[in-house]
Amino acid sequence: MANTYTQILYHIVFSTKGRSPVLNPDRREELFRYIWGIHQGLQCHLYRINGMEDHLHILTSLHPSLSLADYMRELKTGTSRWISKEGIFPGFTGWQDGYGAFTVSMREKDAVIRYIKDQQIHHQQTDYLDEYGHLLEEAKIQYDDQYTAG
Repeated sequence: MANTYTQILYHIVFSTKGRSPVLNPDRREELFRYIWGIHQGLQCHLYRINGMEDHLHILTSLHPSLSLADYMRELKTGTSRWISKEGIFPGFTGWQDGYGAFTVSMREKDAVIRYIKDQQIHHQQTDYLDEYGHLLEEAKIQYDDQYTAG
């Protein structure tokens, strides 16, 4: 893809099926390393990943030939297979349909990296649904409450 230049950062948020709290912190780093490997294979750049028992946050840029939908399909399918094969998160039945993807400017990059890094601190005060609703509202995305209700 000679002469193709892009600078599109995505802050991606997605949850476990039914928002089940199954992503045990003791094994989460293994999942993060596996996701980093998926990024390498797809020629994407992973800036930061973190999450809680029921959801993940990723800051990434995609290879110009890869659509966001294809990236998410590869990521969710690959990690679901790996989690099932390795058995590292008992009770994991898959990822919830859909995701939130928000573009981030280069000026915002470091703040978003800090935000993702500090998930454990952030979630002492707010739960996933409140956080997700806030991200959607901040991005001025209209959404159906049935997908963010508890």
